[in-house]
Amino acid sequence: MDRLDAMSVLVTAVEAGSLSAAARRLDMPLATVSRKVAELEAHLKTRLLNRSSRQFALTDAGRSYVTACRHILEVVGEAERTAAGEYRAPKGELILTAPIVFGRLHVLPVVIAFLKAYPEIDIRLVLADRMVNLLEDHIDLAVRIGELPDSSLVATRVGTIRRIVCASPAYLAEHGTPEHPDHLAAHHCISFVGLVAPDAWTFPTGPTVASVPVHSRLVVNTAEAAIDAATAGLGVTRLLSYQVATALRGGTLRAILQSFEPAPVPVTLVFTEARLVPLKLRAFLDFATPRLKAVLTELAP
Repeated sequence: MDRLDAMSVLVTAVEAGSLSAAARRLDMPLATVSRKVAELEAHLKTRLLNRSSRQFALTDAGRSYVTACRHILEVVGEAERTAAGEYRAPKGELILTAPIVFGRLHVLPVVIAFLKAYPEIDIRLVLADRMVNLLEDHIDLAVRIGELPDSSLVATRVGTIRRIVCASPAYLAEHGTPEHPDHLAAHHCISFVGLVAPDAWTFPTGPTVASVPVHSRLVVNTAEAAIDAATAGLGVTRLLSYQVATALRGGTLRAILQSFEPAPVPVTLVFTEARLVPLKLRAFLDFATPRLKAVLTELAP
């Protein structure tokens, strides 16, 4: 059995949706496609596909194996093309993920510029505030905001993000400016549930963290809604620095309680560990890293 060939057939079948569709795509007899998959299962001594008369579904073992196959085939192909000098320009598809607002404001412009510079690379950008699993979701690179757990991921730090308490000048003129987190109990607050709890906000107090009770007149689930409400003078809100940068620069919001801010959180580019980084990914890292560093430096206080 040519194991790499069998892996390629399996991956094609998964991407095509059926063994017959894979046979058509590969211009190969259906019986051959079915045999190669069966040989893989026999070699591994486990079932990779649950088959029915018209379709199939990956087993749990099959799902993780196909993910590994994709990675192995890409690394082998990259190594062969590099060794043979088959191409000088990176090519292929990159799948990236980033938090929604940060991705739209700061990652997307970098992606657009990159695509213009590298015409043979395509990108699928997944904007999501959930923690995407790079292996399970076949992600090449993720932009992460926050401390990273220990893992096998390779991380490149591009900057930091602050958590800022702010309000409109009109609100502060009418209600006064809180000088200590405890003073927030006397103020109207706007809580963005993606970042803070609606009934208590936390602040560092030396080596520990204190929970300060707040009264949220409004609770929202997007940063944009919190910014709009705060700009309208409804109350005090807490957001990430990149989310409120435009409003702070424009003077529609003003940062307060800055001496009580927690330590900035890191922004990192992460990808799965590999001895040979695909050329397309290396090209994006080299292109995006200095640009994102410049953006985050500009957003810093």
